Amino acid sequence: MTSSFPPGGYPRSHLSHQPPETAETSSTNPISGPGLVSSLQGPMHNLQIGRPPPPSAVPAGPPSFLSSGGSRPGPPPQSLPSRPQFPQSSVPTQGQPQQPPFARQSPALPNGPPTFGPSATPFPTVPHNRAPPPTAAPPQASHHLPGSPPATNTIQPSISASLFSAQSVTVPMGPPPASVGGLPVGPAQSQALTGSIPQQYSGPPQPMLHARPAQPPPYAGQPQFAGSAQPPQYTGPAQPPQYAGPAQPPQYAGPSQPTQYAGPAQPPQYAGPAQPPQYAGMAQPGQFAGPPHPPMSGAPPSFGSPPMWQQQQTRPGVATMSSMMQTPPRVFGVPPTLSHQSIPPAPSAVGNSPLVGSQSSTPSKIDPSQIPRPVSGSSVTIFETWQGNQANVPPPATSEFIVKDTGNCSPRLMRCTLNQIPCTGDLLSTSSMPLALMVQPLALSNPSEEPIQVVDFGESGPLRCSRCKAYVNPFMKFVDQGRHFICNLCGHNDETPRDYFCNLGPDGRRRDADERPELCRGAVEFVATKEYMIRDPMPAVFFFLIDVSVNAIRTGATAAACSAISQAITDLPEGPRTMVGIATFDSAIHFYNLKRALQQPLMLIVPDVQDVYTPLQSDLIVPVVECCQHLEQLLESIPTMFEDNKVTDSAFGAAIKAAFLALKPTGGKLLVFQSVLPSIGIGSLSSRETEGRANVSSGEKEAHKLLQPADTTLKTMAIEFAEYQVCVDVFITTQAFVDLASISVVPRTTGGQVYYYHPFSALADTAKLYNDLRWNISRPQGFEAVMRVRCSQGVQVQEYSGNFCKRIPTDIDLPGIDCDKSIMVTFKHDDKFQEGSECAFQCALLYTTVFGQRRIRVSNLSLPCTSMLSNLFRSADLDTQFGCFLRQAASGIPTAPLSQVREQITNLCVNILHSYRKYCATVSSSAQLILPESLKLLPLYTLALSKSTGFAQRWQVG
Repeated sequence: MTSSFPPGGYPRSHLSHQPPETAETSSTNPISGPGLVSSLQGPMHNLQIGRPPPPSAVPAGPPSFLSSGGSRPGPPPQSLPSRPQFPQSSVPTQGQPQQPPFARQSPALPNGPPTFGPSATPFPTVPHNRAPPPTAAPPQASHHLPGSPPATNTIQPSISASLFSAQSVTVPMGPPPASVGGLPVGPAQSQALTGSIPQQYSGPPQPMLHARPAQPPPYAGQPQFAGSAQPPQYTGPAQPPQYAGPAQPPQYAGPSQPTQYAGPAQPPQYAGPAQPPQYAGMAQPGQFAGPPHPPMSGAPPSFGSPPMWQQQQTRPGVATMSSMMQTPPRVFGVPPTLSHQSIPPAPSAVGNSPLVGSQSSTPSKIDPSQIPRPVSGSSVTIFETWQGNQANVPPPATSEFIVKDTGNCSPRLMRCTLNQIPCTGDLLSTSSMPLALMVQPLALSNPSEEPIQVVDFGESGPLRCSRCKAYVNPFMKFVDQGRHFICNLCGHNDETPRDYFCNLGPDGRRRDADERPELCRGAVEFVATKEYMIRDPMPAVFFFLIDVSVNAIRTGATAAACSAISQAITDLPEGPRTMVGIATFDSAIHFYNLKRALQQPLMLIVPDVQDVYTPLQSDLIVPVVECCQHLEQLLESIPTMFEDNKVTDSAFGAAIKAAFLALKPTGGKLLVFQSVLPSIGIGSLSSRETEGRANVSSGEKEAHKLLQPADTTLKTMAIEFAEYQVCVDVFITTQAFVDLASISVVPRTTGGQVYYYHPFSALADTAKLYNDLRWNISRPQGFEAVMRVRCSQGVQVQEYSGNFCKRIPTDIDLPGIDCDKSIMVTFKHDDKFQEGSECAFQCALLYTTVFGQRRIRVSNLSLPCTSMLSNLFRSADLDTQFGCFLRQAASGIPTAPLSQVREQITNLCVNILHSYRKYCATVSSSAQLILPESLKLLPLYTLALSKSTGFAQRWQVG
């Protein structure tokens, strides 16, 4: 039989063989790197001088204000120190556009290259309402500074006649300069004028780079001053071009022409490092060096002081965001500072508006550097879980860290929402924060970390408490010279077995504590004895179920599934205990006998989809080492065998029921590839697409019911699957409505997972399908698992949340568990803790490895108790708390209207912040949002959640 599908599936060179990983991108500031020196040299070699200064004009001293308002050009006095020169290492090419010497470059963004502040044209159009960014003040020589002027009796200078001359010179400037040579460079602060204006030499004069003879005269207006104690620097608006300095002669980029600009693409240039930037030809200090814009009609321009949003004065160490937020910066490794310990911000400065020129109170500046944002760092930190007889606060879950297990387990295995446990339930209710654990028992560790050690106690099994059945851990205390031990969970005193006895050292610890992993490590694995087994450990069984209906064939989903299985089958665990089986289905079910004795696979058809059965009790699931050739041959033939199939129905429920009957003796993992809505047989569903679109578009309150299962048949089947340790994973490759809400019940109950490819494209999704399948069957995982979380007296388990089957209140059944699965466990108080005591948590997972070994993985976490509400907020874990928010939202969407769930999630965040503001913060201004340092990103995360796809107003039904 020939096959139209290429042997072996798609070429392996075009497919990814690794699971998708998250890459972290860090932004760097190009200004702060070693390239700063080279970026400052080009513009200084290509200065343009519009016209030479008169040879006879030699000033006798610093520039002064004359009665006519003019200024006297000429070189600076030779007795004064010359301007510091830039290092000259390169000369720009003539005609090549130059970068501004002090261009501020924004950090690299993920959606585009960095953008420089100045425009490429000499006179860009800038709207009047654009406020320039804050700049630093330029350095001032201490021997030129006069005394501080008095704060009263301010005299406004008269408007000079030169300001209304017929011709003015405009200097286009770039953004404010960065620091050069360790000195900050920026706009100078003005001083209040008292009587006459003091004369001050401001360094070598600045050359004029561009002149526009038809520029309308600017209006001086009433200068506004920021209150600094530095005198103004005024060089005259009609000052003719001057040399940049005696040590740097003018250089021309081309033929000397009067008032000629260097080139059409040349950005504005800065004349020297110590010269304050001038704004649009006005030599008033304290102005931002930006592109000029003419004054509005009927309103004189306001200059002489920074815009009002730059005049907000804050005290050092206090991040103020008027009408928005106030939170101090956080330093990792140092106890966070609460908002009630902060200094309230100073009131906003009052001055003339740059648009209307009237006295008014304006909002304060928002400092972008103080806006809360996720911490992004490329450095890897070493985290010790236990140090100095106390637990260390774990680093953020999004950061890179290497765990050193010194008593508590790794935060990758178990992480609590509060790193200090409240002593009473009332204190927890006052904080409005949840008390929960996020448990990921098989989480992957960093390759640099020490692997979890396996401990074998032999036939006796691991040491346990006789009352609460807790496993031995580093926090159990041995007393009476080691003859007895006290359980850290229930406090019961037990006798130490003779074969486990050891004397105590001077510190009260067993002398062999550092030699036994169970006494010095927070996470260990015990070898399970026969008393932990109901039957022999099950083999690693993988059964593949493929949809071959007409829609699956036409869309290429069947061919993509066969190709992915054929390539991923080589990544299955090696050994004789690894077994596989395969079946296809449309309106009937097709099993395949892969026994080695057969010359080719044998198809066995089950047409009855109401009362399904298995045609054979054996030979449907065989060891992978015995059926490699038959399996590859079958996967190559399936797309060709059904290429002319005209059946549109899909017996999904009957197919998984028949596959379960084949897996029932052993258990294992069932991987289903589904493409259309189940329409026939057991668990068939009717299309709710039309009804759903009508309800969603009309905003009906009952629309959320579309996310609930349409039938309980699949739920009943899933519970039976979990009882016999069958885990179901579903790969939905569809282009139409499949009622995902009903199908997802099966993997959710059996500890499986749903992979959703909609709309499926054979060209775009084949590689992704293979990558997902390969990681699914090759990642660290276990079978027939049972998990229980124990805790200290004073709290008790309230609820488990995740994909599992719960048949008894204390344990959860996990037919399949892997490194990506996590379980959330919430707690409630049933007693009080003493201040300074410890609250312990222990997670025990009994599972079977893929190699057939029965293991008990034990993870321990001990946290201090506190009676102070401020300590709860200081030790709150943002990532775990937001994980609780996500799970509450996911469980609430199918049971309540969307607007109600969104409001509930918002209220959770609001209640936490309100509790902190009411009980922990002393600043109570209604115009400020006060955030605890540990939860400063909680409003941002909550807003992102409310805007996610799950909360979208217009659902995509299906």
